[in-house]
Amino acid sequence: MADKVVIKNSDLSVEISTKGAELLSIKSKSGTEFLWYGDENIWAGRAPLLFPICGGLKDDKYILDGKEYFLQKHGYIRFCEFEVEEYSDNRAVFLHKSNAETFTQFPFEYELRVIYTLKSYSLDVVYEVKNISDKTMYFSIGAHEGYLCPEGIEEYSVVFDQSETLNSYILDGNLLEDKTINIMTESKVLELKNEYFAVDALVFKKINSNAVILKHKFSKKETRVEFEGFPYLLLWTKPNAPYICIEPWCGIPDGVGSKYDFANKEGIQSVNAGSIFERTHILTFKD
Repeated sequence: MADKVVIKNSDLSVEISTKGAELLSIKSKSGTEFLWYGDENIWAGRAPLLFPICGGLKDDKYILDGKEYFLQKHGYIRFCEFEVEEYSDNRAVFLHKSNAETFTQFPFEYELRVIYTLKSYSLDVVYEVKNISDKTMYFSIGAHEGYLCPEGIEEYSVVFDQSETLNSYILDGNLLEDKTINIMTESKVLELKNEYFAVDALVFKKINSNAVILKHKFSKKETRVEFEGFPYLLLWTKPNAPYICIEPWCGIPDGVGSKYDFANKEGIQSVNAGSIFERTHILTFKD
């Protein structure tokens, strides 16, 4: 049975589940809820962590060192129970260790920490992957936070911190085609439209920005997402649903022509034996 941890300061209160180390709520002192509430009739997730893959694999399988393994889309970690390793008023560290069950899907020994720290109106989210195997570990990791848009996403814009020409890769099921569709040319402001998500997600491989702001057009409400070191960015929602996911990923779905080669998969990350891979994304809120 999953438990819940609450961290807070004078500006924000954050609830986190021990299942998947998943954010459950981000609320300002004035009572504004920023996080999607996870309606099972629309999308039950709120902010699942993606590990050891982001997106889907061709036929849900990969080959490593001559052996075949199976992993569902986005991996398994969102279903795993985490230990609360450290906890204070404004900080919580969640730890998951590899075990016999994970080894059947992902043949590495590791310690995965998710570290949440509140700083005024900001929440730092750190992913720390420690390879305790005796060989190089290959993996992907990514965020999938859903932000509440109660008025509907078309009242919101995504503002990039650099001018962008956005070409979204076309999805064939869980896999990426080589073709793209242009979404925006030489602009910083992407006006959200439900039609963008009629098929699935917007998938951007190459962008200039290290941060975006989700802005409500008719109020001061906004969420800034900083993601330096994450090479891919996705936007996703169910059509006409009142949330938008802003997803910085260190990984990408397989292409339709995948040869199942995990070590050479596009977007794959690696960490040497005994070493630590770390990425931080920072969420800052205004209401």
